[in-house]
Amino acid sequence: MNKSRSAQRRLAKADLVLLAVLLLFGVLAFFAVRMLTQKNGTDVQVLLHGEIYGTYPLSEEQKIPVHQNGTVTNTLQIADGTVKMIQADCPDKLCVHQNAIAGQGETIVCLPNQVVVQILGTKEPGLDSISR
Repeated sequence: MNKSRSAQRRLAKADLVLLAVLLLFGVLAFFAVRMLTQKNGTDVQVLLHGEIYGTYPLSEEQKIPVHQNGTVTNTLQIADGTVKMIQADCPDKLCVHQNAIAGQGETIVCLPNQVVVQILGTKEPGLDSISR
């Protein structure tokens, strides 16, 4: 009976090691695919209350104040091809604590002030399909 318990224990340890290796491989594969397929954006579009506030190139370093009702509610900073929310007058400041973004489709949202910052991609039209 000791042999079977010992074999079960080794099998359980081997199963855990296999599971850990497969999980690690899955996580590494996910990040590798994401890094290889993610495209850097070209422009930053700022939406205020669902309307376009402005579009700015990621290649031009600048600070962008977002004005609402005569006051600056949010400030964005474009630097080194990324954009980050550096100031907000909202109570939770979750948007300020987000990392800088640069990848096409990434966003920063300040929900209390209704400010959405999104990265746009290239303006070149892509090929959707081929017909004969």
